[in-house]
Amino acid sequence: MKKAVLLFCVFIFYSQFAYSQDEAVLNYPLTAQTAETFRAVCARIAQHPVIKGNFEQEKIISRLNRSLKSSGNFIITSGLGMVWETINPFASTLVLGKDFLIQSRPGGQRTVLSAQGNETFLGMAQVISGVFSGNARALENNFEIFFSGSASSWEMALIPLDKTLNAFAQRIIMKGDNVIKAIWISEQNGDSIKYILTNHIFQAALNANETALFSLP
Repeated sequence: MKKAVLLFCVFIFYSQFAYSQDEAVLNYPLTAQTAETFRAVCARIAQHPVIKGNFEQEKIISRLNRSLKSSGNFIITSGLGMVWETINPFASTLVLGKDFLIQSRPGGQRTVLSAQGNETFLGMAQVISGVFSGNARALENNFEIFFSGSASSWEMALIPLDKTLNAFAQRIIMKGDNVIKAIWISEQNGDSIKYILTNHIFQAALNANETALFSLP
């Protein structure tokens, strides 16, 4: 179960990189000249404390030569974490806090997974937090970064420097403008996940019901 939950979290978001246009950013390592634009992009992402929208996910399992698709709603908050509400093909809700996961299923059943003692989970939680909070320093400290484009239309690739993270995620490629629109994660085992994020809505804070999602049962 832990492995399945971790696979879902690592949002976020990989497709088989047989698509050359998606790998093109790997030709552009971050330089002193592009670092300013990269940091400006991170700052634009960070200016929204709460982002809500819809997601489409495609998980490609290479050894089985098949893909699994799902869709639903997401909430990303720089203060508490993220919520992934899957609607299709099966209803479920996953809440990613700073040091815990809560998985909810129809009928009200909630399962908590602690991050204590799980270095992979803690590392990926930091990655996710860094990406969606626009923490440029955290990304620069933990990844080899590739970047191309402008502040209004960009693409970046992240290759983990940490061995624990690299053993799971080979690389992460993202595209966007003032928000992240697409994420591809390529795993070392050949599997991949692709997320498309749409219909972004910005809020100053979570409402009471949304905040309650982060309460431990």
